[in-house]
Amino acid sequence: MTAHGDEMVLILDFGGQYTQLIARRVRELGVYSEVRRFDDALETGDSTKVVAVILSGGPCSVYDDDAPRPSTRVFELGVPVLGICYGMQWMMHHLGGEVEPAGDREFGPAVVQVGGARSRLFHGLDASQNVWASHADRVLRLADGFEVTAASDAAPFAAVENTDRALYGVQFHPEVVHTQQGKEILHNFLFEIAGCSGEWSLKSFVEQAIEAIREQVGDERVVCGLSGGVDSSVMALLLHRALGDRLTCIFVNNGVLRKGESDQVLTSFRDGYHLDVRYADEADRFLGRLAGLDEPEEKRKAIGETFIEVFESEARELGNIRFLAQGTIYPDRIESASVRGPSATIKTHHNVGGLPERMELELVEPLRDLFKDEVRQLGEVLGLSHEFVWRHPFPGPGLAVRILGEVTAERVALLQAADAIFMDELRESGLYENT
Repeated sequence: MTAHGDEMVLILDFGGQYTQLIARRVRELGVYSEVRRFDDALETGDSTKVVAVILSGGPCSVYDDDAPRPSTRVFELGVPVLGICYGMQWMMHHLGGEVEPAGDREFGPAVVQVGGARSRLFHGLDASQNVWASHADRVLRLADGFEVTAASDAAPFAAVENTDRALYGVQFHPEVVHTQQGKEILHNFLFEIAGCSGEWSLKSFVEQAIEAIREQVGDERVVCGLSGGVDSSVMALLLHRALGDRLTCIFVNNGVLRKGESDQVLTSFRDGYHLDVRYADEADRFLGRLAGLDEPEEKRKAIGETFIEVFESEARELGNIRFLAQGTIYPDRIESASVRGPSATIKTHHNVGGLPERMELELVEPLRDLFKDEVRQLGEVLGLSHEFVWRHPFPGPGLAVRILGEVTAERVALLQAADAIFMDELRESGLYENT
């Protein structure tokens, strides 16, 4: 289920630390973007909606045995391609150019001089650009058909273009704020080169998401995991707008919540938003599953599996329920996946890595393509209260991952008391929404 309109920019992830930031910058410019693995994105994506491709940076050299190499279909889609750092190096290497280890490696601020061929990428921008570089290799020889459009002291081919094939490359990061005209460079690529419309917005997302929810669910009923965090709260309001009384929310007391959290959430969503919310007190079950577990990853997976058990049990009691809605967001999916294998996984999110292989319920995840700041904006569009939109961040597995070592009822009670004092201090100091 997607809700991204008629145009999409695919960002192929080579393992770069700024890959998610590229996606956010593109969306900030009004164009929907998705991050996909370098090796399978073009096979699984809806290529009919792809208007441009961006190849991210990454830590590898193109000559490494395990260097990521995308499908050559990237050049067969007939859309503009922008390579950033490793993405540019791979493009040159694959198309017949040459890459070498840089004698003077650039890590940090750099200055590039725009010149040579008339550049579409730098059109209307300054001749001298302060940028942010992070690369150990550099391009030694250009592939046929390319021209240099910018150079720095350490990188004679800091930016290149093949306008006939709409292929572009930069040896720096336009997505970071330290590149002073980076947003303008991306704007030129998206609008002057790729011809994007820039019509994607969260207001349009609401209409598209409601349509997608109704198409997936049909006339069926849905249960929704409501925790009171911003993700699940926004999801619940969106689902309620789409499904009305065919939505039942389930608030689970997993034994590792903040002090007073149950009363706050139940009162707000039952009385304030008039949602059908069931309360499931499963503290003993969760604490039993957490007994003896020390590692955060083990705790996340145990909590994720137990949540699903509870939701499936509640769904059976309600009768004739096929769908479970979760507040999974885009970073949850990206961080739980890996570009190069399990060792590169950032963390397992309890909504993703904790899911059992066989589930009775089919998932509905209407926020799965949004970043956290976009979810907050969507909450404001849907009328969610300021209190919940800007609620202080709280991990999905609750206090379990903030307890070092084994989780016990006594340790949870102690941490709940300490957390309540901490929250009160943040509110009184005016720092609550800035942490």
